[in-house]
Amino acid sequence: MDLEDQEAQKPLLVTAPGRIGDGSHLAESDAASSSSSIAVVVASTAVAVAGSFEFGISVGYSSPSQSGIMRDLSLSLAEYSVFGSILTIGAMLGAVVSGTVADRVGRRSAMAISDLLCIFGYLLITFSQNFWWLDIGRFSIGCGIGLLSYVVPVYISEITPKNLRGGFATVNQFMICCGASLAYVLGTFITWRTLAIIGVAPCLLQLVGLLVTPESPRWLARFGHPGAFEAALQKLRGKGTDISDEATGIKDFTEKLQQLPKSKMLDLFQKDYIRAVTVGVGLMVLQQFGGVNAICFYASEIFVSAGFSSGNTGMLAMVAVQIPMTGLGVILMDKAGRRPLLMVSAAGTCLGCLLVGLSFLAKEHHWGKDLNLVLALAGILIFGGSFSLGMGGIPWVIMSEIFPINMKGAAGSLVTLVSWLGSWIVSYAFNFLLVWNSYGTFFIFASICGLTVVFVEQLVPETKGRTLEEIQASMNSSLASPSDI
Repeated sequence: MDLEDQEAQKPLLVTAPGRIGDGSHLAESDAASSSSSIAVVVASTAVAVAGSFEFGISVGYSSPSQSGIMRDLSLSLAEYSVFGSILTIGAMLGAVVSGTVADRVGRRSAMAISDLLCIFGYLLITFSQNFWWLDIGRFSIGCGIGLLSYVVPVYISEITPKNLRGGFATVNQFMICCGASLAYVLGTFITWRTLAIIGVAPCLLQLVGLLVTPESPRWLARFGHPGAFEAALQKLRGKGTDISDEATGIKDFTEKLQQLPKSKMLDLFQKDYIRAVTVGVGLMVLQQFGGVNAICFYASEIFVSAGFSSGNTGMLAMVAVQIPMTGLGVILMDKAGRRPLLMVSAAGTCLGCLLVGLSFLAKEHHWGKDLNLVLALAGILIFGGSFSLGMGGIPWVIMSEIFPINMKGAAGSLVTLVSWLGSWIVSYAFNFLLVWNSYGTFFIFASICGLTVVFVEQLVPETKGRTLEEIQASMNSSLASPSDI
């Protein structure tokens, strides 16, 4: 049995010593402490992923709202295209400042700022009378979710015990998936203004929850709040839990960080951090250029192009596959580990893209009746399920784990910006690529997904069952202790 498996089997929490002769009382105290700790971590994660749910609703809003908005406000297709795409522009701006904002005001306040931006945006959309109100509102929402896409996984990774961190962090992707699915389903029954009002609800819930949610202990330790740091860590681990070892580890690691020069964006490309940057940025590039946004944004169009009479059936089937597969990824994250799930997920997306490419090739060369339909449906369902299993959420989990807190702001901004920029490039270029060569486009995506398997196998570390300090010291030479060298 290797060290990681041994660590994973250790008790989740260590309780403070009690009286030797009172075994039953001690057992009851241990159980109550553990239950209290898990309750606080679960509640804090639930508050954080309300932002993920908001993210999903925002991404899914434009598709079912298109016909109603264009009709009611007399918008041209070009004007609506600006409305749809400006979300990504706002998200890139939010990504650029996400690390700085989260470092300066804290993780909780950063989520609150995101909520206010999203509420402002949805209110503008709800009461809009022309496309200017729509675009400003959509841009504001984009800034909000750009900030949320960084701070939510970082906050979750910093508050959860190492044995549960992966699964809890992956709930972020699960809630994004649920939010997008809800927006798509509700949008077929209610008006676009009502759907915009519904988009405000997760923001309000998160704002209320943030009033009682503890701040990240690691952020408090890093930015000089020692008393609040220990109080927050004790609250997250339970009143009767002995936090001395964990608190000492965080303090010692923070003291090492304090001795380093003040970090800048260019410092990310020094040899001390280049491996972490390569892993974080590389996973985001491969995630986006593997074709996920092409398939998600244009799934309905792909089904029609492949020969289906309507794209609705395929879209609903894709939603039905994505949610349970994301849930399966949450369950397996801290059991199977990050690397195996990533490689299986990337291999599945490679197969899915290959099948979709073959469906267009079959249609072009008339290879048997209905063969292209079967290949297109199977390919998109395999891609959607495989992506949801690992490639959707794990890159964000790893991004939140591998960067030390002194570099996390700059690194997080860079990685999040790369993700949104990649999303915009693929979304913008996909229609042109489809016209150029439909099956060739998906063969390119399949090749990139295949390359992802090799990248993960060669470069991505396994972070299951390790503390953030252990992961970051192993990835960054300047933070390694003498025993690690």
